[in-house]
Amino acid sequence: MADLQQLAQKMLAAATRAGAGAADAIVIEGDSLSIEVANGALEHAERAEGIDLGLRVLIGQRSAVVSVSDASEATIAEMAERAVAMAKAAPEDPHVGLARADQLSDIRNAEGLELADDAAPKSPEALKDMALEAEAAALAVRGVNKVDSAGASFSETRIHLAASNGFSGGYRRSSTGLYCTAISGEGLEMERDFKGESRIFAADLPDADEIGRIAGERAVALKGASKPPSGAYPVLFDQRVSSSLIGHLVAAINGRGIARGVSWLKSAMGERVLPEGMDLVEDPFRKRVSGSKPFDAEGLAVSRRAWVENGVLKSWVLDLATARQLGLQSTGNAARGAGGAPGPSVGNLTLTAGDKSREALLAEMGTGLLITSMIGSSINPNTGEYSRGASGFWVENGQIIRPVNECTVAGNLREMLGGMLAANDGKAHQSRVVPSLLVEGLTLAGA
Repeated sequence: MADLQQLAQKMLAAATRAGAGAADAIVIEGDSLSIEVANGALEHAERAEGIDLGLRVLIGQRSAVVSVSDASEATIAEMAERAVAMAKAAPEDPHVGLARADQLSDIRNAEGLELADDAAPKSPEALKDMALEAEAAALAVRGVNKVDSAGASFSETRIHLAASNGFSGGYRRSSTGLYCTAISGEGLEMERDFKGESRIFAADLPDADEIGRIAGERAVALKGASKPPSGAYPVLFDQRVSSSLIGHLVAAINGRGIARGVSWLKSAMGERVLPEGMDLVEDPFRKRVSGSKPFDAEGLAVSRRAWVENGVLKSWVLDLATARQLGLQSTGNAARGAGGAPGPSVGNLTLTAGDKSREALLAEMGTGLLITSMIGSSINPNTGEYSRGASGFWVENGQIIRPVNECTVAGNLREMLGGMLAANDGKAHQSRVVPSLLVEGLTLAGA
């Protein structure tokens, strides 16, 4: 981390020499290795290493961002001069600015969060063995014709953020992943499904044969899929896809949309947006979870926060700029890459679980659709009108009858989220712990 810190400080010094009144700098260095196998042999291996430097300069109420992938002193000097020239030509923004010194986080590293795994398998051979084991397990499932792809990967990222207001902090994170995509049927009757898992610590991954087996079983279960009937039916969003619903809610309370007045929840502060008794909580301090972080992208402290409490919307998701625009305080939710300015974003989320299993909710829904996969998206940001392509299983009398595909589900997000029922099957290791969700009365367009 010491060399990244030095690079960040060099960028700040270069910005000052070029005439910036204030600046912040981010350095993101990473390396990754990915392996793909096919037919019991290595098919593709890819290694990537790189560094990205991002510099934001401020001159009064004007700002500009420049990013490069070259850490030489000459390039840093040139990027600073270019950024200052761009800022001078930029329009004024009354909301732009760095954090005050008293707003900065006292935490400057990720100690205790367990975000990096030093013991992860990092050799091509070890990753290949994992992928081959998953492929073999999928092929052993009766009804699987072939494995479309199986692969394993490892990545590590090192980040350092520094600013002219005195903030300087950094951390690293890693991830090990394994996936398998299996195919059942042939020709026009071909169906595919997958199973993929990733963890910060490789030791926390499920066994490779389990991942392959589940991929195979999922593909076989879809064999012979056809369109469901059209009409108004209850829909159960399986845990595999349910977090997408909560993602739409989170997008609707993002400060950028609220500040522009383009959100279907723009007037909902203090109102019920989820069922009574349901909370939506962000916790950036969960150990071994990908969405955890020690501070935000403007150097502010992060904290555990209930965006929705007992069903009632409690806060917008804010960075410094959107908070100033709305006359509020930042929630410590700034995020950024090297190529852009900070913007509001959320990380780890947990939705209150219900007291029933997914199977119990299936029985409760009677006749309807269980969605396990979604494609496409048409969401009206102003009204919350919702439409997505889906596939999964048709349910009658609380029992799965047959696989279905090529259908569309539609409704209004405010109504959908306000009346849904949650199962108890959220996965604790995921960044977004969202259980299966039962929504009544959606419109299905199928056969």
